[in-house]
Amino acid sequence: MIAQGASCYARGASPCVGVGLAWSSAELDAAISGPVTAVLFDNQGKADLREMLASLAETEFEQSEISRILADQDEIEDWRVGEAIAETWLSAHRNCTFPWPDSRDERKSGSSLPGADLVGFKADGTGDRFAFGEVKTSAENRYPPQAMYGRTGLKQQLEDLRDRVDIRADLVRYLGHRAKTAAWRPRYLAASKRYLANSSDVQLFGVMIRDVEPHVDDVRVRVDTLAVDCPDGTAIELLAVYLPAGSIAQLAAKAIKTREGGRA
Repeated sequence: MIAQGASCYARGASPCVGVGLAWSSAELDAAISGPVTAVLFDNQGKADLREMLASLAETEFEQSEISRILADQDEIEDWRVGEAIAETWLSAHRNCTFPWPDSRDERKSGSSLPGADLVGFKADGTGDRFAFGEVKTSAENRYPPQAMYGRTGLKQQLEDLRDRVDIRADLVRYLGHRAKTAAWRPRYLAASKRYLANSSDVQLFGVMIRDVEPHVDDVRVRVDTLAVDCPDGTAIELLAVYLPAGSIAQLAAKAIKTREGGRA
């Protein structure tokens, strides 16, 4: 189970809220040693693929080829671990499911794909609806960090998800192609029914993974501005997870150590 963290601040009200949470070193290590690394390296997806290919391997050479196909990357970026932290936290504490990792769509290891970082579902009081999330990992000692701004900044990405039906439609279509024969097809259909009735009926998340002292200025302005003219049915949450100082530069190393059989 991934820790919720200690509450640092809360701001705003429906349709847009902001929350700050702080993790201890022990909570970070437990997360990376458990669900974060499993998501980061797509353990379930690799296990499913290994099971499918196993019956084809009749020689030791063919077995080694399967291992080579399924091998993890030797190097990963710290921001990828940040995205895995965001995904596992939202799954554990916001009733979200993100069933198709970006890594399964990469044509080349380490490539960055367009579209939202997290695409899936959130269960609420009336069933499933689509959940889209953007994640930024920043150690910059500034509130908010520069990752909030610019064409690819969190501000613009959340505004686009809130205001542009074409972007949301792309994400619904993207997930639909993968839902056709999946076990989670019923959840996709339930979310789609709500979306067809109201294309603004979505949950948006903006997540910042930080390793500086917590400060409400990370979310304060954006919570207020994102709420202005927010379409009926859309809910937005800004979440800042504060890791211990200096942690971000060690995230990848901790994850790789865990993968190799050690502790984070």
